[in-house]
Amino acid sequence: MKLVVQMKLLPTPEQAAALHATLRTCNALANRISGQAYEKKMFSRAGLQKLVYAELKAAGLSAQPALHVIRKTADAYTTLRSQIAAGLLGGENSKRRRKAESKPVAFRLDAAQPFDDRCLSWQMDAGTVSIWTVHGRMQRIAFTGRPSQLKVLAEHRKGESDLVHRDGMWFLYATCEVDAAPLNTDPVDWIGVDRGIVNLATTCDGANYQGRDLSRYRRAQARRRAELQRKKAAGSRSAARRLTRRKAREGRHAANINHKIAKQIVADAQRTGRGIALEELSGIRGRVRLRRHQRVTLSTWPFHQLGTYIAYKAERAGVPVLQVDPAYTSQRCPRCGHVARGNRPDRDHFCCRRCGLAGPADHIAAVNVRQRARTAWAFVSMPDPTPVQGKGDATAARQPAALGSATRCGRPSRKPGRPRPRS
Repeated sequence: MKLVVQMKLLPTPEQAAALHATLRTCNALANRISGQAYEKKMFSRAGLQKLVYAELKAAGLSAQPALHVIRKTADAYTTLRSQIAAGLLGGENSKRRRKAESKPVAFRLDAAQPFDDRCLSWQMDAGTVSIWTVHGRMQRIAFTGRPSQLKVLAEHRKGESDLVHRDGMWFLYATCEVDAAPLNTDPVDWIGVDRGIVNLATTCDGANYQGRDLSRYRRAQARRRAELQRKKAAGSRSAARRLTRRKAREGRHAANINHKIAKQIVADAQRTGRGIALEELSGIRGRVRLRRHQRVTLSTWPFHQLGTYIAYKAERAGVPVLQVDPAYTSQRCPRCGHVARGNRPDRDHFCCRRCGLAGPADHIAAVNVRQRARTAWAFVSMPDPTPVQGKGDATAARQPAALGSATRCGRPSRKPGRPRPRS
């Protein structure tokens, strides 16, 4: 499986100036190529290479950086077409789609630039990199990272690395090919995980990862964002830049919290030999109706990111992940199976109207997710029925009901092999 490791560069002022000039030059040329591709409707890599390769070489790029600029431009248009085909930019007449299709794809002057092993080399013992720039090859640029990241980089680096400039700092995002652990195909049980807004994740074991700190942080950020938006509306350009930086900082803060939660859940599952069961929440924003004050909270709820982090960490650890139907998990009693809206009198509490089972609502939902995973896994891991040896199809049709025919109270719903009467 592929992982991306972030390394922080520590360039000297001279090296930083060369890196900055490289990003600006490559992205300016990418914008020029994008305009030509849009005008001539030429979006393939091979077609763009024939069209602009000589021009890029004349502009001062070496062979490999020129090919990377061409590929980056072609991939941007491929991504745009994929988003349109998937409906992510709205319908055919939507304003957002018309805006995206009416102009060439644009690149920020400090957008990331990919480098391969011909343009960038790592000296792991010395802790430095050598990288191509428009001012020549820059040697001995120091880098640093966490010990775990350095170990993964040294043992599994394979592929390209992206040069990124963010908040005045320089980073290299290196691609690594890590061997995933063998998948546990026979888990002893499942850890049901209920994802929410007040509690970001609650497991059937009782672990509760509260989201109050994240919600408090986001409310504070929303107040500051509102002040900056008023200044931006008044024409302040610095307010617009600060809004962009603040948005990125808030996203990194939420991602860090989700990484910690996912790491702990996967570690518990790996240690106990269990799998992880999640609710299938895709499309939930379009299925629910919310009051006005709830819309912002739901739209900024990072449930998909948490599920993605759990999935890839579990794949690396060999832990199976199963998604189940989320319907009525917070209203169903896991003991008697009674489903009613009244079972959940408020957001935090559950009390079954039939058998009296009570407890935290999120914990009850996680237990229901675990039960559904057990049922689903029983069907997934069920062995295929072996055909009965005999003559013709009539003998094969006389298989016992346990091999897949419908049953009622433990008996076949009709006699084996006899056709169902027509009405």
